[in-house]
Amino acid sequence: MTTYSPTHKVDQSRGFGCPPLLTTRGFVDAHIHPDKTTWGSAWLPRRSALTLADLIKNDLRAQLSFQDSVEERSFALMRQAVLHGTMAMRAHVDVATQIGLRNIHGVRAAAERLAPLLDVQIVAFPQFGLLSNPGTLNLMEASLAEGADLVGGLDPASLDGDLNGHLKAVFGLANKHGRDVDIHLHDAGPDGLAQLRDIAERTRAEGMQGRVTIGHAFALCDPAQPGLEATLDAMAEAGMWMATCALGADPVPVLDVMERHGVKVALGSDGVRDAWSPFGTGSMMDRAHLLGYRTGASTDAELERCFRIATFAGAELVGSAAVSDFSGAESGDRLEFAANSIPELVVDRPSPLRVIRDGRQVVM
Repeated sequence: MTTYSPTHKVDQSRGFGCPPLLTTRGFVDAHIHPDKTTWGSAWLPRRSALTLADLIKNDLRAQLSFQDSVEERSFALMRQAVLHGTMAMRAHVDVATQIGLRNIHGVRAAAERLAPLLDVQIVAFPQFGLLSNPGTLNLMEASLAEGADLVGGLDPASLDGDLNGHLKAVFGLANKHGRDVDIHLHDAGPDGLAQLRDIAERTRAEGMQGRVTIGHAFALCDPAQPGLEATLDAMAEAGMWMATCALGADPVPVLDVMERHGVKVALGSDGVRDAWSPFGTGSMMDRAHLLGYRTGASTDAELERCFRIATFAGAELVGSAAVSDFSGAESGDRLEFAANSIPELVVDRPSPLRVIRDGRQVVM
């Protein structure tokens, strides 16, 4: 059974009529797309879309129309996340022949402006196809020398139409450059489960246990699906992570099932105010609340689990000492809230009274 370090500390000595001061570890956004955001920019009218392909076309059209730079838009969203207590994030950033490496450069520049306050991992993400968009594979490799940290992938079978070729390319780049892998997988049902088992098999064969994450993984979200348990066991054996975002009508995992099979779950924002969705705030407190709501959390233990997924689990995934080394000490990294308990935080979703990094209050 997994044991967890303390998630919080309560100071009851604030005086009559004042709620206790609840000190917690910071948040980690384990799956976000800051290069696509319109945060702080003009409102973006969204087009209707019936398929994933439609959404991708809308995304590219929007990105090519933006007046503000990738750096400025990304910085605006990442700054918002910092003020709401995010201390680390894994940013999926588009790489494609249509846009080159400008998004990688823009997000890396924004991250450098926030470097003392926010740890940022960048995933090179082939949003518009990897093998099916000629030239992208070369750009993916180039991105690893120009600001990207991880190799990404996207729907190998349904979007690229070549599961084995896609995985060979992604894992080949990762092994060549010593990088981890983070693959979006929207495909549901038996086909999605089969792809997950193939990824798990390749993860073990390549000796990359514990270094592969699957974003969304909708195929894992139906507990009645035949083959689910075998797939989860294969993922656990390979040390694979799932990153969920609990966004809109998207499927969410049954957390008890994930825990029972030993598959670790992290939480992210996904798209914030972009062509995919008008929603999102950059606050992982909001996202922990949404995860609790979408998964039917009601007991204190279930609500605390949502908070733990948004903090401790994410820190384990991205290797953030700022969050994982939480002690509640005055000199450490922490968040401070006027609240009685973690379940109360997840339900009420307040902003932190103070965000502390290296013992100093964040003021921006």
